Amino acid sequence: MEDEMIINLFCERSEQAIRELSNKYGSLAQGVCENILRNSFDAEECVNDSLFTTWLAIPPRRPTSLKAYFVGIARNKAIDRFRYNTSARRDTFGDVAIDELEEYLQSYSSTEKECEAEELSLAIENFLGTLKKEDRTLFMCRYYYSTTVLDLANKMNKSEKYINLRLFRIREKLRKYLIKEELI
Repeated sequence: MEDEMIINLFCERSEQAIRELSNKYGSLAQGVCENILRNSFDAEECVNDSLFTTWLAIPPRRPTSLKAYFVGIARNKAIDRFRYNTSARRDTFGDVAIDELEEYLQSYSSTEKECEAEELSLAIENFLGTLKKEDRTLFMCRYYYSTTVLDLANKMNKSEKYINLRLFRIREKLRKYLIKEELI
């Protein structure tokens, strides 16, 4: 079923909308959540919470990309769950991808103003548009979908060292881009 039809079902308050959304993007959201949490039960709960959140949000919202909207909600729920699960102890697995980028965004990380967050988001989006497709995919898989370096290496038939080097070079390009844009 097309995304627009699913959104219309949400607007009509039809419960079929949840089934259709789950059928179309549920496994993708589950995979993203599992990459972050490394726990299928918690990931499933995050996906279910995301379905409910989407139900509450549409209407009044009508996302232009239902896939990005739903997976983004699921990802944020998984990050929140990860932080909750690890708040009493330091579990570094899920923090590694975030930590890799944090040094490039350090001067920004303390700023909480929404307009500045939007400006940074737009700058990163524009930066991604300057990358070759393979580098953009690598960046998104690592830093948005939280795919491990080992998994990326296996998918690309490359060594972990190669993937780490490519990610380092992409982060360096991002740093230079953000400096040029006067965001760091």
